[in-house]
Amino acid sequence: MAETYLRSGIFLAPFHALEENPTLAIERDIELVQHLDRLGYHEAWIGEHHSGGFEIIAAPEVFIATAAERTRHIRLGTGVVSLPYHNPFILADRMVLLDHLTRGRVMFGVGPGALVHDAKKIGVEAADQRPMMNQSLDVIVRLLHGETVTEKTGWYDLTDARLQLPCYSRPVMELAVAASRSPAGALAAGRHGIGMLSIGGTSPEAMAQHARNWSIYTEQAEANGKAADRRNWRLVSMFHVAETRAQARENVRFGLEKFAQYFRDVGTFPIVPPGIGDAYAYLLENEAACIGTPDDAIAYIERLLHGSGGFGAILELAHNWADWAATQRHFELMARYVLPHFQGSREPRQDSYAFARDNSEVFRAQSQAAVQAEIDRRKARQAAE
Repeated sequence: MAETYLRSGIFLAPFHALEENPTLAIERDIELVQHLDRLGYHEAWIGEHHSGGFEIIAAPEVFIATAAERTRHIRLGTGVVSLPYHNPFILADRMVLLDHLTRGRVMFGVGPGALVHDAKKIGVEAADQRPMMNQSLDVIVRLLHGETVTEKTGWYDLTDARLQLPCYSRPVMELAVAASRSPAGALAAGRHGIGMLSIGGTSPEAMAQHARNWSIYTEQAEANGKAADRRNWRLVSMFHVAETRAQARENVRFGLEKFAQYFRDVGTFPIVPPGIGDAYAYLLENEAACIGTPDDAIAYIERLLHGSGGFGAILELAHNWADWAATQRHFELMARYVLPHFQGSREPRQDSYAFARDNSEVFRAQSQAAVQAEIDRRKARQAAE
């Protein structure tokens, strides 16, 4: 990419162990977004789930409205709204309201729905989820651009549907589509020329699939007269850093195994496949996560950039592998020592320091000469008086 600046963010499903108090867990998610806002993170994407017990935010729009009131700068996205679960007109109208309430800080991320048992509860078959997502997204894009839509399908019926408010963001709020193993997300995002959220891991095998999806995105965008901009590509990965590798490993003993068990038992992504006894060893051996130091995280992100050809934002999966104190420390270390490496914020200071250091003898001599000259002038005035 011509521009190497890498935006930072999180992808908050969230993941909370079954024995935790759910009210306090959700409140801690809000506190995490506040913490990231103070640290200068750019984005937080909030998921929608309705079953399984671990991912317990049912309405990302409600969460975003709350978080927006407690933060100042961070942008907040639905990560993602499951389009087959909602009437597209009502959903678009709600998101426009949220765009106004947040003064343009909201982002509209969409997908087909990750948990099949969520869809089953409302009578949606897994095979229908992606076609339904495409139908809904096409309508939502038209509505957000001010069009009037009349369209009837097997699951919604719109008659002269037109939004009564325009987006606060102009021309429209930012949109993105989740893409993982299936090409459906890349096809949908490319067709409309909107952002792509690559989820499903960052092992070498997963990165190869993400790269294929980007190629699909590019081809689809060009076919529809849209520009394929890598800055609109966001990649979700997994990190936990501490001052030492040993400390990082000790930190993740808190919650990594519970996270892994959830994916063995319930989750639809094979982040930790069944039959894997040591999740820590598996993730590191397969390069599916970075558990180590800030330097390890820099090297890991460099690999992702090289393997993908470049993307616009790195989103850390908010996984709760460590306890709250160690989690906060992780994000602080990332913000202080890792993200600046990819954002060019340290180089001007380093250049300024190097220039002052390399010319220090000259500058010290000039300073001493200026001081001595002032002393001499003072003595001359005293002598004249």
